[in-house]
Amino acid sequence: MKIAYIFPGQGAQFPGMAQDLYPAHKELMEKANSLLGFRITDIMFGENEEDLKATRVTQPAIFIHSTILAMSQEQKPDMVAGHSLGEFSALVAAGALSFEDGLKLVSLRAQAMQKCCEKTPGAMAAIIKLPDNVIEDICAGIPGVVPANYNSPGQVVISGEEAGIEEACVKFKEAGAKRALKLAVSGAFHSPLMEPAREELAKAIEATPIRAPFCPIYQNVSALPTTDPMVIKDNLLKQLTSPVRWTQSVQNMIADGATKFVELGPGTVLQGLVKRIASPEDTLEIEGQQ
Repeated sequence: MKIAYIFPGQGAQFPGMAQDLYPAHKELMEKANSLLGFRITDIMFGENEEDLKATRVTQPAIFIHSTILAMSQEQKPDMVAGHSLGEFSALVAAGALSFEDGLKLVSLRAQAMQKCCEKTPGAMAAIIKLPDNVIEDICAGIPGVVPANYNSPGQVVISGEEAGIEEACVKFKEAGAKRALKLAVSGAFHSPLMEPAREELAKAIEATPIRAPFCPIYQNVSALPTTDPMVIKDNLLKQLTSPVRWTQSVQNMIADGATKFVELGPGTVLQGLVKRIASPEDTLEIEGQQ
C-alpha cells in the first residue's frame, strides 16, 4: 500500500479550526504566534468567520493546522501533494522545508497576494460540466482570462480581470456549462495578475533552505513528482501565476501506485475531488483528519 498525504488550500478554513490540537502542540502554535507577530491562534479558535477570511490570516492558519496534523501521523507518506497553498504544507510533511521557514514563506506569500488583490482587483469563477479543452479554447479568446484550477473532471476554476470573467461566464453557459459561478474572492489567483506577488516572493524562496524531500512531491505547476530542491523552488515560484493541475496530479499519483489518500487539514474538499478524479476501477482508501 502506498500512502499519499494531501493538503488543502485557501477556502478550507472554519471558525474554531485546530483548537483541539492546541493542548498537545502549544509550544509550536505559540512559536507561530511569535513568528507572525500577532496571535493567529486567537483568530483560528474564535467564532468570527470574517476575520479568518483575510488572506494574511487564512493562509498561515491553514498551513499551521495542516502541518501540525502531518507531524502527528505515525506513518510517513510515500508521496505528497498540496492544493495551491497546501503545497507548502506538503513540503514540510515531506521533510523538505522546516515549519518555521514554511510559515515565513506562507505569511509573505499571503501578504504579497493580498497587495495584488488591493492594487489590481480581479475575479474567479467555477465552471461546471464542461470539457477542459473547451474551457481552454474560450479562455484563449478573452484577454486576461486563464484556467486557474483544474480541480476535477468537469470542475475548472478560471481567473482574470473582472470584465473578462463576466464575458467568459456568458460564453461558457452558451457552450453548455451546467454552471458558471463567480466565486467570492477579491483577486485573480493563479493568473498573470499575481506577477507582482511572484516577484516579491522570488528572493525569499531563493534564500530559503529547501532540502530533498524523503518522498516525491507532485507539484501544482507540472503535476509531476520531484525530489529536486531546485525544481521545487522553481515550481513554487511559478505556482503564483500558473494553474493548479490538481486533476492531473492525483491521476499521476494513482498511476504511480497510490492506494490511500489522507487529507490533512481543515475541511474535506480534497477527499471529494479525489473521488471524482479516480476511475471506477481504482480501488482507493480516502480519508481525512481535521
